[in-house]
Amino acid sequence: MKIEFKKVPQTPKTLEAELNSVKIEGTFCKMSQSLVKIDAKLIGNTNIDCCRCGTIDNIEVNEKLDFLLSDGIFKNDDCEDLVIEIEDGLIDFDEIIQSELEAIKSDYHICEQCSKDNDDFEKEF
Repeated sequence: MKIEFKKVPQTPKTLEAELNSVKIEGTFCKMSQSLVKIDAKLIGNTNIDCCRCGTIDNIEVNEKLDFLLSDGIFKNDDCEDLVIEIEDGLIDFDEIIQSELEAIKSDYHICEQCSKDNDDFEKEF
């Protein structure tokens, strides 16, 4: 789902988009001329590699998303919120889902089999 930055309403609008088996649900609204607030949850299942043995495991995703989108470069150093800069004036929620999934996949995940194995080991693949 895509929406132009300038068409985002001032009042919270329902957000629902799905990519593969993961969906984003929540609200979004314009905070100022160049900022949009996203308040949503990322829900679904995704495949992830075990960092120890390399097997693929399916995990449940249930992440709270609370951030701002900026139309162009964001210049406020006092803001404590996470800000994602949008370059082309088009908000792509599928791209946001994909980006959040890649962030989850980049974390270290250990499968159930490896979590039971307490031995220290080093494997080469």
